[in-house]
Amino acid sequence: MKQSTGALDVGHIALIGNFLPRKCGIATFTTDTYTALRARFPDMQVDVYAMDDHPGRYDYPEAVVGAIPQHDRDSYVAIARTIENSGAQVLWLQHEYGIFGGEAGGHILALLDRVSIPLIVTLHTVLEKPSAAERTVLEGLLRRAAKVIVMAERGREILERVYGANPKQIATIPHGVPDRPFAEPDAFKTRFGWEGRRVILTFGLLAPGKGIETIIEAMPAVVERNPEAMYVVLGATHPNLVAHEGEKYRDSLKARAERLGVGANVAFIDAFVDHDDLIDYLQAADIYATPYLNPAQITSGTLSYAVGVGKAVVSTPYVHATEILADGHGVLVDFRDPAAFAREINDLLGSSRNLARLSARAYARGRTMIWPRVVEKAMDELMASLATRTQRLPHPGKADKQVLPPDIAAVERMSDATGMLQHSIFSVPDRRHGYCIDDNARALMLMSMVEDLEPSVRDKWMTIYASFVQYAWNPDARRFRNFMNFDRTWCEEVGSEDSNGRTLWALGVTARDAREPKHRDWAKAIFDNTASLALELGSPRAQGFAMLGAAAMLEASPGHEMALQILRRFPDEHLALLDAARRPEWGWFEIVLAYDNARLPEAMLRAGMALNRADLIACGLDTLDWIVARQTAPEGHFRAVGSESFGRVYADPLPFDQQPLEAQATIDACAAAFDATGDARWYEEAKRAYDWYLGVNDLDLPLATQRDGGCFDGLMPTGLNRNQGAESILALQMASCAISGLSKRLGKVAGTARVSA
Repeated sequence: MKQSTGALDVGHIALIGNFLPRKCGIATFTTDTYTALRARFPDMQVDVYAMDDHPGRYDYPEAVVGAIPQHDRDSYVAIARTIENSGAQVLWLQHEYGIFGGEAGGHILALLDRVSIPLIVTLHTVLEKPSAAERTVLEGLLRRAAKVIVMAERGREILERVYGANPKQIATIPHGVPDRPFAEPDAFKTRFGWEGRRVILTFGLLAPGKGIETIIEAMPAVVERNPEAMYVVLGATHPNLVAHEGEKYRDSLKARAERLGVGANVAFIDAFVDHDDLIDYLQAADIYATPYLNPAQITSGTLSYAVGVGKAVVSTPYVHATEILADGHGVLVDFRDPAAFAREINDLLGSSRNLARLSARAYARGRTMIWPRVVEKAMDELMASLATRTQRLPHPGKADKQVLPPDIAAVERMSDATGMLQHSIFSVPDRRHGYCIDDNARALMLMSMVEDLEPSVRDKWMTIYASFVQYAWNPDARRFRNFMNFDRTWCEEVGSEDSNGRTLWALGVTARDAREPKHRDWAKAIFDNTASLALELGSPRAQGFAMLGAAAMLEASPGHEMALQILRRFPDEHLALLDAARRPEWGWFEIVLAYDNARLPEAMLRAGMALNRADLIACGLDTLDWIVARQTAPEGHFRAVGSESFGRVYADPLPFDQQPLEAQATIDACAAAFDATGDARWYEEAKRAYDWYLGVNDLDLPLATQRDGGCFDGLMPTGLNRNQGAESILALQMASCAISGLSKRLGKVAGTARVSA
C-alpha cells in the first residue's frame, strides 16, 4: 500500500546512507530502514544511494541504484542529478559526519544544494561542542531540511540550544529494533556452546571508547560470586582501526583479561554478524552491558537492539542510555566504575526474579521501537514535508512582462574608489574576495549603455572603472591582470585568457559608445597599445570577446588595422572548430557547453557584418538557433544552460545552476541577429531570455530586485541563490539596456515597413 495523506501520496523516496554489505552501524541502520519500508509499504519505490568508502569493494544488492564514492565531490553532484530525474518525491538522508567526504563531511551539501524535493535528515550524531567545520555542515543541513529526526530528546535540546534549530523542524523517533518474540536465553545458548554459562554480552565494532576495559576489570568480582559467568565481546574490530594498527587493541584486551585471571571468562568473537545471527546472540545473553565512555553519545543501535529483544541492561549513563533506560527499564552506573558494574551484574545474576522483571520491562519498552512503528512515524514526517512544500503555479501574464529601466544603484553599492567588488553576501559587498577586471570591464561598458544618467555620475564611475582597467595592464607580460585583493595588491601577474579578451571587448565598446571624447580617446589608445595580445589567445571564448571588441573598434575607427587582423583570423578558426565538432544532433563550436555560450554566435554575427561576409552571418544564425533551442524549456520559457552542464561531452544541457550571465549573452546575440536580418523573431527570443530575470523561469521566481537594480546570483534546484554579486547585477543592467535598445530598433524597422507599405 502507498502511504497517503488524502491528495498527496508518498510513492517514491530516495534514501542515502551506508548500506550492507558495508560493515558498520549506519549500514545496518539504513538497510533495516529500507527493509522495514518495503515490508510496511510494499507499493512504495525506495531508491537506495549508498555511501561508498571503497569503490568497487562491495557487492551491493539490487536495492542500491547508485553508489557515491565518499571523497569524489563530482559524484555527489551526479547523484543529485540522478535523484532529480528519478521522480523521487522525498529524500531521506542518514547523516553521520564520518561517512561523507570533504571537511567535516561537507561534500554532502553539494548534493543537497542540487535537489529540489523535500529533505528529511536523520542525525546519528548531534555534537554539543562542534568544530567550526562541523557546525557549518550541520547548520547547512538544518537550512535545507524540511524535517530533522533525532533518536533522543537530548538531541532535540542540543539542536535548539547550540544550533538555534526551529523546534517545529525536529522530530524524535527512536532507533528501530527487530520485532522478535520474547525468549528465554537458555533456548539459544546451545547454538553457541554456552550451556550452563551466565552470559554478559557487549556488541559492536571494537574500538577504544567502548569501555570494554571497564567490564573486564569488573569480571574478577563477578566470577568470584558467579563462577559460570562469561563476558562475550561480539564484533569485528573497526575497519579504520585495523587499517591503522591491525588487531593491537583486541590483543591488549585479551592480555588484560589474562592478567586479571579471568581469561577463561572473557570471550572475543571477531566477526561482523548478520542481522538474524545478531538477534540470536542477543537472545542468548542474560545481561547486556554498554560501558561506553562518551557521555554525549546520543544514539546506540546496539543498546536499542538489546532493549528490543528484552535484555536486562547495565550501562553507563550516556545520553541515549539515560533516556531509553529511564523509569526502571535498565540499570545505570558511573563511567569507568568496574566495582559498580560488578555489583549490579552480581545482583541481577543472583536474583532470577529481578532479572526476569527487568527483562520484561525492557521488552515492553522495545515494543514501542519495532521497525514497523518507526517507519510509520518517519513516513508521517515525510508526508508532512511533502504536504507543506510550496506548490508553484503557472506564472500569470508571462507574455506581458515589462522591461525594467536601467538602475545603477546596486552597481554603486558594489563599487568603491578602486572599482567594483566581485562578490556579496546577500546584498552586502564581501570585501574578502576583492576585485576582478572581468567585472570592472563590464561595468565600464555599462556606463556607456545607460541612457538617462547624470553626466557627473557617469563621468565618476567611468573614470574609476577605466582606471582599474588601466592599472591592470602588466607591460612586462603584455597581459592584463585579473584578480586584485581588497588592499589593491594583485593576486597574479597575468590574468586568464577570457579576462584579457573581455577587457579588449570593453575597450572597443568604450571607444565607440562613450559619451565623452576623453573616454573614447583613452579607450582607443589603450586598445591600440594592448590589442595585439588577442592574436595569441587560444580560448574560443576569449577569441570571441576579442572579436566583439574589434567589431566595435571598427565602428569607432573604420579601417583600424589591428581590429581587422583580429576579425580576419578568428572567424575562420571558429568555422573550423564548428566543422570538427559537428554531429547530426550537435551544431556547436565545441564538443561541450560552457558559460557565456551565446557570445560565440554573437561574435560570428558581428564579425560577419563588419567584414560583409555572408558565411559568417549564416554560421552565427545557425549556431544561435541551435543554442537557443537548447535554452528553451518544454514549457516554452528560457532555461539557462546550468553550470553543471559545463564540460559534458556531446550532452544535453542540465538545468541548474542557472546564472544571469547566460540570459544577458543570449539577449546580446539575439540583438546581433536582429541587426543582421531585421527578423522580429530575434526580438521575441531576446525578450524570452529577458523575462527569465523577471520570474518566467523554471522556478517562477524573479531574480531582479526592482527596487534597487539588484539581481540574485542564480537559480538553484532549491530556489534562489540570494547573493548579489557584481556579475549578476551587471548582467541584469546590461540586459535591460540591450532589450530596450533592441525594442527601439524593432520599432524603427516596423515603422519603416509601414511607411514603405
